[in-house]
Amino acid sequence: MSSGSDRDAIVAAYDKLDAAYDEVAALGYDAVTVPERLTLLHRLEEMRRRQPAVEHKLIHGLLSCVAPAELGAKNWSEVLQQRLRISAPDALRRLDEAKDLSPRTTLTGESLEPLLPNVAKRQAAGELGGEHVRIIRKFFHSLPAAVDYQTREGCEETLAQVAAEHTPDVLRKAADRLAALVNPDGEFNDIDRARRRHVTIHNQGIDGMSKISGLLDPELRATLDAVFAKLAAPGMCNSDDDIPCIDGDPSTKAKSADTRSQGQRNHDALKAMGRSLLASGELGQHNGLPVTIIVSTTLQELESATGNAVTGGGTLLPMRDVIRLASHAHHYLSVFDKHTREPLYLGRTKRLASAGQRIVLHAIDRGCTKPGCTAPGYLCQVHHAELDWAEGGLTNITDETLACGPHNRLVMEGGWRTRKRRDGTTEWIPPPHLDSGQSRVNNYHHPERYLLAAEEESE
Repeated sequence: MSSGSDRDAIVAAYDKLDAAYDEVAALGYDAVTVPERLTLLHRLEEMRRRQPAVEHKLIHGLLSCVAPAELGAKNWSEVLQQRLRISAPDALRRLDEAKDLSPRTTLTGESLEPLLPNVAKRQAAGELGGEHVRIIRKFFHSLPAAVDYQTREGCEETLAQVAAEHTPDVLRKAADRLAALVNPDGEFNDIDRARRRHVTIHNQGIDGMSKISGLLDPELRATLDAVFAKLAAPGMCNSDDDIPCIDGDPSTKAKSADTRSQGQRNHDALKAMGRSLLASGELGQHNGLPVTIIVSTTLQELESATGNAVTGGGTLLPMRDVIRLASHAHHYLSVFDKHTREPLYLGRTKRLASAGQRIVLHAIDRGCTKPGCTAPGYLCQVHHAELDWAEGGLTNITDETLACGPHNRLVMEGGWRTRKRRDGTTEWIPPPHLDSGQSRVNNYHHPERYLLAAEEESE
């Protein structure tokens, strides 16, 4: 269908597509032969592969005609996550693929081919699958910046042809070989290294451990080499010792008793380095509090030394680690069922939340309260939930909530409103044009509430 299709024609076409899918899904396949089953599977695969080509056009149109804030989100990833109910990595992948495979438009309105035109054409024809596309995009992401346009153009045409005729495993082999031919000496400059640098800390596993991956540039590698030479030496920073050696030289006994692997010593060295930096106070303040570890738990768990506390970053921290942390540096610990003498009701005497209020909000909200937002407490600001300060709002703990910067601005500039429910949770009320009956409370930082809700619904 052409780009000039009218709205009624577009809706009618999608209605036909829904109806056709319903008809196909209702079919039985007892009458077809084995070769015919394989042919039908092949046709379904082609349809699945063609769908992203349409999706790219829709995403490109969204990005060019509206801002995420106008849709009640802080970025386009959040828009797709909430509307399509997909994960953040999946949303980012779709956005990135749309940039490479969607037709482009100049500032003057002229149409341009996609950045990867041959890949886009073959995907639209159903010849390339998602894994083919990911391999080709990874090839160009790893290609040195010095490779000229003509060479890149030839590589893209070649890889698209190979992908259309072979499996992803074959394409991966061909792409690796082509990369070696294009850059036989393996030369990369500062621009290439800066583009590829990253460190990712993955989600916690059931055992509380977190996988880490990434690529270090030469400067960070050299820095860590120097740190590890000291802090990761045998006998240094050993958590198994009653009094770990963190300064000076370890004793002969500490060295001989150290049974850790090099990887374990590196891990403990990083932990000691971070602990020392937090204790130094040199990081100053962030969102109204000294940069430190903020932990919230219950009085019962603290007294029994069991269970997990939650940090301002959303990390689950075993209670024995909470107690051990307290002996190394001054951290903020917010405990339910107890009240401190810190003034939590400031009325109109002060606009900004006190340190005590911020700590309590870390315990109550744990993160941004905007539905669907995953920003932890460390990345949030204190927001007047009931009535903005400029409108006479009070700086009381019962009137405050946590909101990340972009979502806080939605209230100030985007027409959203917030209010406190009787149970203390914060409700986000969208402007009329964005109200689609979506959830108004964010339980992401309190996953136990999802389980309780499911249990109540089943009962």
